[in-house]
Amino acid sequence: MEETLRFVALGGVGEIGLNCYLYGLDGRWMMVDLGIGFPENDVPGAELLVPDLAFIEAQRERLAGLVLTHAHEDHLGAVPYLWPRLACPIWCSPFAAAVLRRKFADMRLEAPPLRVVQPGEAFEVGPFGCRFVHVTHSIPEAHALVIESRFGRVLHTGDWKLDPAPLIGTTTDIPTLEALGHEGVLAVVADSTNIMVPGTSGSEAEVRDSLARLIADQPHRVAVTTFSSHIARLRSAALAGRAAGREVVVVGRSIRRMLDAAQECGYLDDLPRLRDEHEARELPRERTLMLVTGSQGEPRSALVRIAQGQHPRVRLEEGDTVIFSSKIIPGNERTLFELHNRLVLAGIEVITEEDHFVHVSGHPCREEVEQLYRWLRPQIVVPVHGEPRHLHAHVLFARRHGIRHAPWIRDGEVLRLAPGEPVVVDTVPAGRRVVENGDFLPEDDELFRARRRLEHHGAIFVAVVLDRWGSVLAPPTLSNAGAVPPERFETRREALEEAVVRAIEALEDRAVLDDDRVREACRIAVRQTLGLPRQKRPIVDVAITRLTPEVLAALEEEPQELR
Repeated sequence: MEETLRFVALGGVGEIGLNCYLYGLDGRWMMVDLGIGFPENDVPGAELLVPDLAFIEAQRERLAGLVLTHAHEDHLGAVPYLWPRLACPIWCSPFAAAVLRRKFADMRLEAPPLRVVQPGEAFEVGPFGCRFVHVTHSIPEAHALVIESRFGRVLHTGDWKLDPAPLIGTTTDIPTLEALGHEGVLAVVADSTNIMVPGTSGSEAEVRDSLARLIADQPHRVAVTTFSSHIARLRSAALAGRAAGREVVVVGRSIRRMLDAAQECGYLDDLPRLRDEHEARELPRERTLMLVTGSQGEPRSALVRIAQGQHPRVRLEEGDTVIFSSKIIPGNERTLFELHNRLVLAGIEVITEEDHFVHVSGHPCREEVEQLYRWLRPQIVVPVHGEPRHLHAHVLFARRHGIRHAPWIRDGEVLRLAPGEPVVVDTVPAGRRVVENGDFLPEDDELFRARRRLEHHGAIFVAVVLDRWGSVLAPPTLSNAGAVPPERFETRREALEEAVVRAIEALEDRAVLDDDRVREACRIAVRQTLGLPRQKRPIVDVAITRLTPEVLAALEEEPQELR
């Protein structure tokens, strides 16, 4: 095997989420992160996406281990689903370990052995020497990963920013980054999320002060929703509630799970008492602050159920306030705006980052990225963690700031980092799988194609009863599920029944014995009788029952009153 240092993304390049990266050397691989993604409306009924690991599963004996940079879902959320397919060692921080153990417990799975490491602590994963460098982000214990190889040093940034006052944990370890630059850096594999945003990302301390003023000004019940993993933001909201004389209620399991993990790791010692959602109705409206899941409008989240009036214990009333202390994930705008509209129509005040200062990003803006490159002075920058527009902008940005090589790669492309200039040398299977009742299905599976057709075009169901020779024994039954207006369908019902019978009777003797040929004849008859335009393609589902001579004889002998 050619001696090269290779990098390949199985997820996280060309999309936000699904982060999963491989580094290869001497016939061994190291995986960095294994996250989930959230499907858009083009995969109806799906709630969760995971990376397609077919490439590494086929050679999992060569996978030396998995390193998790931090505890966000898009970086470790797929571990409970996919780790059994890999069965490799896992390295992570104490907080990520606490979160991961709780995820396995919630899914009633046995957690894998976790090798917990601290920032600066050296560890080896196959042929790679590794250590974490602490960076600030919107979650405790986020890290960049230093990867040492005989071809040179790589810094995998993970998610990061430069926050002078992060509230939870310490600031980014700038001295170590500067020292790495002096020692020499071959490549940086870099976060691209905010590369199109000028300036800096702002400080969490500024959001804390703004939230405190905002919560104090509200007359009635206040619900604050943010990412469940944003411990610093949850802490700021809880302390602001206490300062305003409010009781703090936690609504949603994922927030409770994250807060418990943070307290286990020594954070949040100054929090007020957190009440359970069962106590919410007992508290006066003007003295209630709720920390609620659902900042992205997740279908089963607490806030969505509250907005729909379906939450069993918690309600919001006219005059209450919901503060969305988060950014809308790209592609999720429609879902969030529907939730905002539902709340507004109920008389509830909705506050977002568009009208108040309630959020700062956990990712670096342009000035921060430029500063990182001044410290590290890498030969190569590989943009990841972004949509194509982000990656393209990052390539141009890196080149303008003196980076010699800034390759734009896609999921599945194998990038040779060294020796020589970086170049794509191969492609491997990569893609997204939908988690569906324990199965991992491709996005273009027939299941989702059928759901899309049903969603956009409706369905017509036809049931026919034939004897073994293909004779029609009873009038067909038809039902309409959103395919055409009900009135039109009823006026055409008799014509549809006759068309189905004629289509079956017109089949040749051999064809009428073939269920697939009968189904297709019935589908054509239904579409033609309804006069559907070419672009209207409802599902026409035909159920065929063939009665044997024995069954027919039994029916003939059955007393009339029992029929």
